[in-house]
Amino acid sequence: MVKNIKKIAFLTIAALTTIPMMGQDLLARQAPIDRKMKAVDSVALQRLIDIENYESPAADLYKDWNNTYAHRATALPDSLFISLKDFCMPTSSRVITSNFGARWGRQHKGLDIKVYIGDTIRAAFSGKIRIVRYEPRGYGKYVVIRHPNGLETIYGHMSKHLVAENQEVRAGEPIGLGGNTGRSTGSHLHFETRLCGVALNPALMFDFKNQDVIGDYYVFRKSTYNRESAEATRLRGVGGVSVNGDLEEAVATTDNVQSNYRQASSARFHKVSRGESLYSIARKRGTSVAAICKLNHIRKSARLRPGQILRYN
Repeated sequence: MVKNIKKIAFLTIAALTTIPMMGQDLLARQAPIDRKMKAVDSVALQRLIDIENYESPAADLYKDWNNTYAHRATALPDSLFISLKDFCMPTSSRVITSNFGARWGRQHKGLDIKVYIGDTIRAAFSGKIRIVRYEPRGYGKYVVIRHPNGLETIYGHMSKHLVAENQEVRAGEPIGLGGNTGRSTGSHLHFETRLCGVALNPALMFDFKNQDVIGDYYVFRKSTYNRESAEATRLRGVGGVSVNGDLEEAVATTDNVQSNYRQASSARFHKVSRGESLYSIARKRGTSVAAICKLNHIRKSARLRPGQILRYN
């Protein structure tokens, strides 16, 4: 009996001393797995960051945040993928009263949409309010919003502001009320879409007659912009034929956009800051000077200027 008790006690002690050793062995085996998981997490995190940067080109296109000017034109990229997802029409009005382009001997930089005093004006996309101001000889009471997709939108001639500068807003959030302030001959919303401070035809992206956008994305290309802008005005401007009523043109336009998307969806851009060189940009963006030169058709000895847009992949 005593021998059995001693045997049981010995086995119990042996088992207890073995458990920490087994635990240490388990931890030792787990360590490489933990390191691999951390590596996987790092890769996944970097991929998410890359995706977010890709979907938010404003971070590269606009180096400065300034509340003193409505717009200031800088260099445009040769092409840019602009996401139109998660949008909201600025107004529920379907009536366009003036097109983008030449008007009364000068360039009209946006679309005029018929609204009445007090109508709700909403943010077209989520973003950050850059300007809230009153300009008596121009926009009247207006708001400028910078969006992660690279665009800035301007809403002019409002009767009242509902937001403040540096405020974050969501798509569809009220930002003001329709009005007739500033240089205006009747109550309406003056709506602009700008890229790097340069006015683009809103009809390229927004279809007010059908209260929709043209698709999930718009691909801006300098080489085809003028022709596409004229076509957008023909289809979606004053007196134009809506896309839904012109299926042949709509299909052709969609095919063209799809083709442009395939070419430009992988493009990335860098906005040159003061003091940067091709070498420092290549190192920052994980590419080579030769690759940047080839993509932008420049020489290695080319002088860079602040604000210049360079494609790096």
